[in-house]
Amino acid sequence: MKHLAPLLFLLPALAFGQARKYSNEFLNIGVDAKAFAMSNAVIASVNDVTAAYWNPAGLANITDSWQGAAMHAEYFASIAQYDYIGFAAPIDDKSTIGISFIRFGVDDILNTTELIDNNGDVDYDRISKFSTADYALIGSYARKSEKIENLSYGGNVKIIYRHIGKFASAIGFGFDLGAQYKINKWEFGANLRDVTSTFNAWNINTEELEDVFQQTGNELPTENLELTIPSLLIGVGRQFQLNENYSLRTEVSAAFTFGGRENTLVSADFGNINPNFGVEVGYRNFVFLRGGVGNVVRAKEFTGATYYNVQPNMGIGFKYRGISIDYALSNIGSASGTLYSNIFSVKFNFADFKSS
Repeated sequence: MKHLAPLLFLLPALAFGQARKYSNEFLNIGVDAKAFAMSNAVIASVNDVTAAYWNPAGLANITDSWQGAAMHAEYFASIAQYDYIGFAAPIDDKSTIGISFIRFGVDDILNTTELIDNNGDVDYDRISKFSTADYALIGSYARKSEKIENLSYGGNVKIIYRHIGKFASAIGFGFDLGAQYKINKWEFGANLRDVTSTFNAWNINTEELEDVFQQTGNELPTENLELTIPSLLIGVGRQFQLNENYSLRTEVSAAFTFGGRENTLVSADFGNINPNFGVEVGYRNFVFLRGGVGNVVRAKEFTGATYYNVQPNMGIGFKYRGISIDYALSNIGSASGTLYSNIFSVKFNFADFKSS
């Protein structure tokens, strides 16, 4: 009898053709160690190349020259690899374009579907390997408003490709819209993700799976459309110049999701609210200490009592001659028991490099 336990775990456990609140979840992980350290509370303040992910309107702050960024992270004891690279450049004094690439994948998965031959004998030479990965290519555009001072707006076009070895693949498209507004030292931001619902059209290799599905008593999917419903991220931040050496930036943000009740701080039939708070202390625009609290999870003990668990994060960053190197220690004390993650990222601002 053939075995397919690893593959059945990896195939999308979803009802095709329906909106799913965890669809394209890899796009909710985040980019930039600075943002991770501040518990993702950067929607209102993000103003560099990584804004293409957090709030495309923030790209409008790039007016001098091009910027680039890259990040690598590993999850689940280095089983899963997460990579990001981004680029942005102004096209005139009011507009900026950007492009970003994200990959989240697990490689070298053992395929045991052919472990047992036709005679019923175990043959380890029949084991092969495959990869499952999610890819996103994001094109961004941002512009400063000509009618409203200190207002910027932007949008993303997302192309998504997902594959599970030779067993299934999907391609999808989506759009995001964002805005930022600044008044004095206050910053406001909003990012509406998957505005028109992002869809993935799956192609299932039925010839490869039919025999195994019959043996396991499962049915092959008959529909192939997976929808990601819209979500809203908002943020409010404030900048403080404490003295000539020290600066302070704080932000409170919240994620609004509408896919049914979740174990968030606020959960209702109309949607869910998950708040985050982040702070950054800078010294001479050279070294930065960061911290944040977010991902509030509401859970129950065996006794039925409800308790709340929060996830603190922290990090440090250095900026010199246009090069920023950032580190974050995230997932500290996660309610799920997940081990903490070490996140490193680097950004390059060519304008600062030229002026130094």
